[in-house]
Amino acid sequence: MLDLKPLSIEWLKKSGIIKHHINSFNSFIRRKFPQIVREHDNIQTGTGYLIKFGEIKEPIFKEDYVDFGALKVYKPLVIEADGSKRKLYPLEARIRNLNYFGPITLEIGVYKNDEELDYGEVTIGMMPVMVRSELCNLYGLSYDDFIRLKEDPFDPGGYFIVNGSERVLIIIEDLTQNRIMLEREEKGMKVVEIAKIFSKRGGFRAQIKVIRDKDGILYCAFPSIPGGVPLIILMKALGLEKDKDIYDAIILREDPEIANEILINLETFGDIKTKDEAMDYISRKIAPGQIKEFRLKRTEHAIDKYLLPHLGVNPEDRLKKAKFLGRMALKVIEFGLGRRLEDDKDHYLNKRLRLAEDLLEDVFRVAFYKFVQDMKYQLDRLIHRGKRISVKVIARSDILTERVRHALATGTWVGGRTGVSQLLDRTCFMSTMSHLRRVVSPLSRSQPNFEARDLHGTHWGRICTTETPEGPNCGLVKNLALGCEITTEVSEEKVEKVLKDLGVISIRK
Repeated sequence: MLDLKPLSIEWLKKSGIIKHHINSFNSFIRRKFPQIVREHDNIQTGTGYLIKFGEIKEPIFKEDYVDFGALKVYKPLVIEADGSKRKLYPLEARIRNLNYFGPITLEIGVYKNDEELDYGEVTIGMMPVMVRSELCNLYGLSYDDFIRLKEDPFDPGGYFIVNGSERVLIIIEDLTQNRIMLEREEKGMKVVEIAKIFSKRGGFRAQIKVIRDKDGILYCAFPSIPGGVPLIILMKALGLEKDKDIYDAIILREDPEIANEILINLETFGDIKTKDEAMDYISRKIAPGQIKEFRLKRTEHAIDKYLLPHLGVNPEDRLKKAKFLGRMALKVIEFGLGRRLEDDKDHYLNKRLRLAEDLLEDVFRVAFYKFVQDMKYQLDRLIHRGKRISVKVIARSDILTERVRHALATGTWVGGRTGVSQLLDRTCFMSTMSHLRRVVSPLSRSQPNFEARDLHGTHWGRICTTETPEGPNCGLVKNLALGCEITTEVSEEKVEKVLKDLGVISIRK
């Protein structure tokens, strides 16, 4: 008979009970945080115009500007009253009510007419460090080292220490992003088929819908378009001016029923023939009553920024968006013809868990944006007063640190969500493990949401089938199963490289 006990112990030693928290935080430090900083690579002063990283290859403008260099995050330390610095360990942070944070330094250069005025490495804030992560001072220590430092060698980590209190980021269950989902909705007295997607890019998330009404006419709804716009007209505005190009973008193989639906849409809106006519039609919905130049400018901005932003936010990305809308149209037509089933929102294939990487990304993006705005203000003030430019004066570290510290200390997150950060339950070791593996659904507790609260077949091996509270939180507050492992997000560039190596070519007209 196979003895499973040694096997399970070895698996737990390898995977760990709360390894998902630590892996997610390490991924944030290595990948997401540098990306957030690089979103603001160049800053132009005077006009207050922000130049995004990548849009300017070299400093061709001849005004004052600031450039960001190397970014570094250090392990936690404590600065005493006499100015001395030394390593900070979790036990001391708890006893002295300190923040277990590490310094963040950034190389900043200030230039005028390409002449360097000041350059140096400055501390731009403090990074909250997760206990037992790669940034923690306990990382890699032996059992004897833990005993010497009076630290608990069996403490799992996976939490932060803010003002001496242990704070854990609760895992949030959310619908998957950038994936097409099919559903039916009641609109008045009729039922319509919808293909929708939550398109996310950076900190912005937009819901895009392709709607098929009872007559088979397709509409597309996205932010800034009240009531939606006919899909055929939108695809023409995106660059597919010929009817055959639209037909080929939607249909994959000849099918009489699907072809008939596409032809009905093409005939219904056949009076709009060119890209300019399509843009003018959409602009009248976005900015009615305005002059044509203003309407067209707003329409182009809305299409680039709010329509499928995960595919890109530049004019050259419009063709990709048209092709993607074609896939959405095909799915919703097949759904209306009964060839596809409605997607199950409670299926765990359609769910994603937001851990420290995603949650810290949200709060750090807002905090760093405020830091950049303050730095621009300080720099402009020094210029107007005619004082010497100093990178240590314009970069105030408290702006970034306080916003992040306040979010962790109170649990109030970006978007008004509360309870994201909670005081770690230390009643006993089992309650601590349970708290670190808790999963919370963002659905309202006051609504029935019977299907969301039910046990789903895909919970097996992922979500504990018994551990959930009674009362209004029943089924909305869950816990990970003991054998559940959570993978971290993979960079899109790596996936694209693999696809290109396999022979996949980029979309082109």
